[in-house]
Amino acid sequence: MGMSFRRYLSGERIYGCSNCKTHLATIHSMMSRAFNGQHGRAYLFDGVVNVVEGEPDDRPMTTGNHTVRDIYCVKCGTTLGWKYDKAYEPSQKYKEGKYILERNLLTDVQ
Repeated sequence: MGMSFRRYLSGERIYGCSNCKTHLATIHSMMSRAFNGQHGRAYLFDGVVNVVEGEPDDRPMTTGNHTVRDIYCVKCGTTLGWKYDKAYEPSQKYKEGKYILERNLLTDVQ
């Protein structure tokens, strides 16, 4: 396996992994703060960087059934949240391809 290169983000507010501070997302890619994860508050992002996606898993959630993949920090392997692959409820389709990052697992890098 080769060396993995991490992307570094720029902007006024950058969220990073709370364990190793690897850049994950900017405030501009945040779509909503009105989500909950396993560890409390969570944010919905349009795109994130420096994550590894796990295998798809069908899970019952508060808003219906979804196919999701856990996402992990590319540097330290910390579980950070999940990616929505598929939403089965028509009203939840906007989540497909989006990412949840849990607030308690993030730190402000910049």
